[in-house]
Amino acid sequence: MTLKHFALTGFIAVTTFSQIAQADTGHRELRKKYQKSFVADSVALKAPNNWFNLDFANDKVLGVSTEKAYQHLQNRTSRTVVVAIIDSGVDVKHEDLQGIIWVNPKEVAGNGVDDDKNGYVDDVNGWSFLGNKNGQNVKDDTYEVTRQYARLRKEFENKKKIKRKQKEEYAQYQKIKADYEKEVKEAQAQAADFQKFYDTFKQAESIVQKHLGVTDFTPSQVEAINSTDMRVMKSKALLQYAYENNLVAEIKNAAEHFDYVLKFGLNPDFDPRSIVGDNYEDINDKFYGNNDVIGPDADHGTHVAGIVAANRRNNLGVKGVADNVKIMVVRAVPNGDERDKDVANAIYYAVNNGAQVINMSFGKSYTSNKEAVDAAMKYAESKGVLLVHGAGNDGENLDQATNYPSRTLKNGQTLQNWLEIGATAWENNEKFVANFSNYGKQSVDVFAPGVDIYSLGPNQIYQEHSGTSMASPVTAGVAALLFSYFPELTAVQVRDIILKSSLKYSNLEVVKPGLDKKVETGLVPFGSLSITGGIVNAYEAVKMAEQLSAQK
Repeated sequence: MTLKHFALTGFIAVTTFSQIAQADTGHRELRKKYQKSFVADSVALKAPNNWFNLDFANDKVLGVSTEKAYQHLQNRTSRTVVVAIIDSGVDVKHEDLQGIIWVNPKEVAGNGVDDDKNGYVDDVNGWSFLGNKNGQNVKDDTYEVTRQYARLRKEFENKKKIKRKQKEEYAQYQKIKADYEKEVKEAQAQAADFQKFYDTFKQAESIVQKHLGVTDFTPSQVEAINSTDMRVMKSKALLQYAYENNLVAEIKNAAEHFDYVLKFGLNPDFDPRSIVGDNYEDINDKFYGNNDVIGPDADHGTHVAGIVAANRRNNLGVKGVADNVKIMVVRAVPNGDERDKDVANAIYYAVNNGAQVINMSFGKSYTSNKEAVDAAMKYAESKGVLLVHGAGNDGENLDQATNYPSRTLKNGQTLQNWLEIGATAWENNEKFVANFSNYGKQSVDVFAPGVDIYSLGPNQIYQEHSGTSMASPVTAGVAALLFSYFPELTAVQVRDIILKSSLKYSNLEVVKPGLDKKVETGLVPFGSLSITGGIVNAYEAVKMAEQLSAQK
């Protein structure tokens, strides 16, 4: 879940009052993670909150045609499908998830007994592999590159002579050290740039406070300011710019991000694993954690769960993609990079407790125990469980870059129950692909909506997020829909249907993801960014499932 490059390049450049006039130009670059796309002609500046469920022919936005699919399915019955969300935790108390959360039918809540004898006490709604039996939980953890660097540094930092049998591991240490030091340097530079803007912003606030004679003020009060003092007027311009571009929230996000990165993510001396209390080196140790599936920060997981399954019948804020689904919560992703042992155990837990689809909106560039995760994914494949994975938000070509977990196992085998998902925006033009999305002609299967996705947040809120983390649950929701209405289909068949029925835009010229950080320029065919050259479409998938079902 690493966020390597925070989207601050637009406004952190505004570090002096003389730069305020040029601020709007700089802000156009503030799109890497929170991309705000602009729709051509017939579509409003901002897509509807539920755009990912809409249909281009009917609604003029490039959603996955969920509503159209349900109109087609109105005479069919469905069965309940369990979707596991392996993530940071889910607010199971959210109003829009009531009746949607999986309940373990064999477990008695709160009695402190492992009633179903699956090894997990009181796992009523799922399980957390990031806590202990006393109710303590891991919130922050390091990046995997940091953990690998810390481990190898102990071995090689002061060693003057490398034994022949250690040369391969030493070469690995040299590469990891270089990558780690690059990450630190970039984070420090971004943090310094942010601090410059933050100081200027606070200075502008102070000047306006003094001018108005108040401690707190509103945007309308700033709007009404008129002064011959140029410092006051320039402060007004900066604050207005911040309000108009939602930079107050971005400043808060940036402060939290850099506080995390430098204090935890890239700190080789930080290790919260003692909180969990497991034997971390024993990959076969599966029975640890607790039943707190919400955890200390359920923002990401709650948003993901809402995309899959927010109640479609309660007239509240969001409609999920799937209409007859139960969400099983498996907490294994902290603020930082997930650990392979936890991911493997999370997959085993989900499969063994009845999940038919597992959504995995996380990933990292390094792995510590790929074999363990591979074995768990192969187990899921053997049990007919579909794995849906977000491709990542680094704007990189996964045919060349590493991203774990992945469909290709260490032994070279390829999983047949795997979907790798890139992210799109709603407009049918060169901004069709999210500029942060990873891609790959051999690595990414298909794209799905992932920009400005409106879904749930903890404590009864609704909010927008962008990322392949959002595109993955859109696809997982479509998969659950197919399993629900066509229960005879296998995981491999559902995967194939989603890919073959995707709407093809192979020749559409789009801005290549990640170009904001590269020298190259120009447009590329959308078909060059994935295996299918398409985006997920529920309506077309339903029609194809009907045809396949009729043949059985």
